[in-house]
Amino acid sequence: MALITATQTHGDYGLTLTDTAGNGMNIDIPVDQGGTGKGMRPMQTMLAALIGCSSVDVISILKKQRQEVTSFRMEVDGQREQGKEPSVWEAVALTFLLEGTVEPGKAYRAAELSINKYCSVAETLRRAGASIKFTVIVNGQTYQP
Repeated sequence: MALITATQTHGDYGLTLTDTAGNGMNIDIPVDQGGTGKGMRPMQTMLAALIGCSSVDVISILKKQRQEVTSFRMEVDGQREQGKEPSVWEAVALTFLLEGTVEPGKAYRAAELSINKYCSVAETLRRAGASIKFTVIVNGQTYQP
């Protein structure tokens, strides 16, 4: 189990989440919904977990393949179900942006392995019905296999 504690720290809905090692993250809701807007929305944290999980996978795979990544960035966007409560993620789009001495095919394969095999967060989202698509851009060029 992973113990995380939520403590109200800013306004009615603003929480600081803290794990047993003391690492923290702020959660809140937008001002127009009664929050202060001083933290990620709870559903955004799921997408943040996805890019965190997949980033670790991709970097690890590329290091093992002796690819020299000098810059790594990921972006995520998602679409939630409309008109439902609760409203889960139904479509997620990831963009992997890498620079360095990296073979585009290896970067694409690393992303594919992460999303389809290794990343537990991706699998959790898929089991909830989300489709996950991704794009890989190496040194400014989009790679399409």
